[in-house]
Amino acid sequence: MNKPINKYIDHTLLKPDATKSEIEKLCKEALEYDFYSVCVNSYWVPLCASLLEGSDVKIAAVVGFPLGAMSTEAKVYETHVACREGAGEIDMVMNIGALKSGNLNAVEDDIHQVVTSAAEFDAIVKVILETGLLSDEEIVTACKLSENAGAAFVKTSTGFGHGGAELDKVKLMRASVSENVLVKASGGIRDKEAALAMIDAGADRIGTSSGMKIVEE
Repeated sequence: MNKPINKYIDHTLLKPDATKSEIEKLCKEALEYDFYSVCVNSYWVPLCASLLEGSDVKIAAVVGFPLGAMSTEAKVYETHVACREGAGEIDMVMNIGALKSGNLNAVEDDIHQVVTSAAEFDAIVKVILETGLLSDEEIVTACKLSENAGAAFVKTSTGFGHGGAELDKVKLMRASVSENVLVKASGGIRDKEAALAMIDAGADRIGTSSGMKIVEE
């Protein structure tokens, strides 16, 4: 580990019934524990921006979440609005169906256009692969397309799909990108032992709603 464990954590609340008071609590906890960021749906970005103003806690907003199957134009617009309102990071879901159909140019273009939109605001993009739906070969391909498209991270899972972060998938993702691209492990990481194992496997960021427990352990 090259930094304290709290600085690996994207403190995450993405459930559809999350309330204003729960988002306020999320931001308060992120400030108290000095997490790297909060990760929220884009509707909540303005509230988080107001609550986290003046701190070094970043805001990550999900885009095309959780299926990834919306139009590129829609993803680009959601990215633009989220970044304009204060998101410094975008966690976008890759077009999984396009990848599985062999339409690799569409997958890369989808990511590249979101990366370009985010870059207008000096924001970075993490590409959620949803590894539970992919073969190892598809994971390698998705990682290479993400890097070609300019993504800063490849990320395991939405937490809403088939399975969460798995050590062998994190290792494979780490091996499939250059040192210029980082790996985020997300989905089902609920204790310090699991978080440290993901970091040892090559993750540079951990997406979890259990950040406080992980730090306190």
